[in-house]
Amino acid sequence: MTRLVLLLATVLVVAYGCPNIIPKSTWSTRKTNCRDNLRSPVPWAIIHHTATPSCSSRAICTSQARSIQDHHTRTNKWCDVGYNFLIGNDGSIFEGRGWSKVGAHAKGSNSKSIGISFIGNFQNSLPSAAAISAAKSLISCGVKLKKIRSDYKLKGHSDVFSTECPGRSLYNNIKTWGRFVPGKA
Repeated sequence: MTRLVLLLATVLVVAYGCPNIIPKSTWSTRKTNCRDNLRSPVPWAIIHHTATPSCSSRAICTSQARSIQDHHTRTNKWCDVGYNFLIGNDGSIFEGRGWSKVGAHAKGSNSKSIGISFIGNFQNSLPSAAAISAAKSLISCGVKLKKIRSDYKLKGHSDVFSTECPGRSLYNNIKTWGRFVPGKA
């Protein structure tokens, strides 16, 4: 089954020009029991940061993703990592809940959004150019796959919940990406 998933992921990358997404089956051994399916296409893409140390290599980013998943499942008692996708500073994209499951990343907005989180704290600095490019490519892919509406609104976590996430520097940067709409509307 894992080989079939990897083959299908490769087909999507080629057919839709999507970035390489590291399947959860290759970075996590944890079985998850998330049941709520996401109704696609969603109208929002919400950007986060993990407020953890950053990572700049596949090995360190994989370790960070596992640590975040462990925190979300053991401490928060969620069925899996809360984000749909995680992005390392090396540009790696890790599948979290993926395109098909409702996340736990933005209370009150999870059922109408894809949550993309940069691994690190971006209050005073930006993710790498590779990470930002990966996020933009992932959103574009979501639109092509009809997982994100073509007229989507880009938001920071702080637009839908009282928080400092995704960090001041990253928030100011996503305002320049296009399709940014502040607030809950």
